[in-house]
Amino acid sequence: MRRLSTHGAITLLLTLGASPSIADAAAEPSESAHTVLPSVNARVTRDAGRRPADLPDDASLAASGVRIGEIRIAPLEIFDTSLPEEDTALFRLANTLHIRTRATTIEDQLLFASGDLYDGRLLEESARLLRSTRYLHDARIEPVAMRDGVVDIEVETRDVWTLNPGISFGRKGGESTSGLELEELNLLGLGIELGIGRTKDVDRTSTVFKYRDRQLARSWWALALDYADNSDGQRKGLALDRDFYALDTRRAVGIAAVEDERIDARYDLGEEVGEYGVRRRFASLYGGWSKGLVDGEVLRWRIGYTFDESRFAAAPGSALPTPLPADRKLAYPWLSAQWLEDDYRQLRNRDQIERTEDFAYGWRASARLGIASPTFGADRSAVLFDGRVSRGFDLSSRSSILLEATLNGRHEDGSFVDVQADGTLRYYRRHSERRLSFAAVAVTLGHELDADRQVLIGGDSGLRGYPLRYQAGEGRWLVTLEQRFYSDWYPFRLVNVGGAVFADVGGAFGDNAFGSRPQGALADVGFGLRLGNSRSGLGNMLHIDLAFPLNGDPSIKDVQLLVETKRSF
Repeated sequence: MRRLSTHGAITLLLTLGASPSIADAAAEPSESAHTVLPSVNARVTRDAGRRPADLPDDASLAASGVRIGEIRIAPLEIFDTSLPEEDTALFRLANTLHIRTRATTIEDQLLFASGDLYDGRLLEESARLLRSTRYLHDARIEPVAMRDGVVDIEVETRDVWTLNPGISFGRKGGESTSGLELEELNLLGLGIELGIGRTKDVDRTSTVFKYRDRQLARSWWALALDYADNSDGQRKGLALDRDFYALDTRRAVGIAAVEDERIDARYDLGEEVGEYGVRRRFASLYGGWSKGLVDGEVLRWRIGYTFDESRFAAAPGSALPTPLPADRKLAYPWLSAQWLEDDYRQLRNRDQIERTEDFAYGWRASARLGIASPTFGADRSAVLFDGRVSRGFDLSSRSSILLEATLNGRHEDGSFVDVQADGTLRYYRRHSERRLSFAAVAVTLGHELDADRQVLIGGDSGLRGYPLRYQAGEGRWLVTLEQRFYSDWYPFRLVNVGGAVFADVGGAFGDNAFGSRPQGALADVGFGLRLGNSRSGLGNMLHIDLAFPLNGDPSIKDVQLLVETKRSF
């Protein structure tokens, strides 16, 4: 569950007490490779930067062989103080305290440079990369002028508030989470995420540290470090990679390692029925190659080696003894292939409110095969496999579906074990600019799962009217129906307001080796408020829901209150 953390209006109002000294870091050196537009707050900059009507289309520009000239980078502040409604002392103070994203941080993510041949596809892909960051609300890249075979480009971005010194709180499935943290998603305007905090959820209390830099030393290398001192153990993780960051990337390489010690629980009817200790060690490295984008398609290959060991023991002092899973050590070289199509759509008011959303509609398919053996350090011989496929379809001008399926497991001792298949269908039906119907069907199938993998369903996995981890089995299914509303109400110029009326139907099926049998179909109905976080990068959508269970155990509360921050509607 993501945190509800000084979100939206609360986020901004509680974080304005940050040290004024951070304004000293807002100054940027001039760059010879680009121009930083001086009017970083003015809405007129946005209007003036629109593509001129007399400029040829992308195909014509590319066919004529024009080259890119000046690249004008316009990193806009959080609030547009050229608008009377945003020209307030509070908003001006927020802009002053906030360290604006540096032009070099934006430039480093562009897939084109001055002097390159013009390619409109690279402008679109660069804008998608910028929008995928947590510290930018939106990004627009367009040609704005042409002369003597040279076309000038404008890159416009809008910042969000990224400093989070505050209290977090959330609730779903009848359980609450809380925390106290200091987090910055865009340290010194460099796109670096740095955070430290203390959190408490249903599983453990943790003191955590994290560091993320997706542009290490102004490159396409990404570095991630995390450390957690938990009430039930510790977790340490490191990842350094230069993955396929763009469709036309030709090489990739990476390494990752995790060491995790914790107590895991087994659940039945929302209650813990057993717990055991886990110590996991994981390491992986890979290299990849591709011919890049060819006729609108990309084929990528990766080869690597993975070591994955899990050892289990009785939880110290536990009052809930339970059978222990068998220790497992898998070590294997592997080969994977990925194929995808360059087909993306820019939409609004679908899973967000008043934000540009990028959806991949083209085919995306991947498969990986690994061979574990004592020769490579494993405790068994096995074939490991996993795959994924997804596709989007427009059924009409108003309706579309997105499909996704995954499969993973092992073959050892002549049989398939620990096999899990997941399938999801999402359906969208547009009624108007402000109203949309949404439906989703999700199914999970398990076969001979390892004893440390429970297939669970409850208030934390889509059945909003029920306790978390309420049912367990060999599989689960869930149908979600929502009527979504996207209002034009923009209170305090901080959040976009929406709402939903919903119904959920689902349940677990098959045997539950550690509790009661699944109780059949469960259903709930409810309604909720959605607050789209337009000024903060600390969470995209705040959900406040009331859900009413229609059946199930008599001990279940008649109404469930859910408060959580999610990435989508």
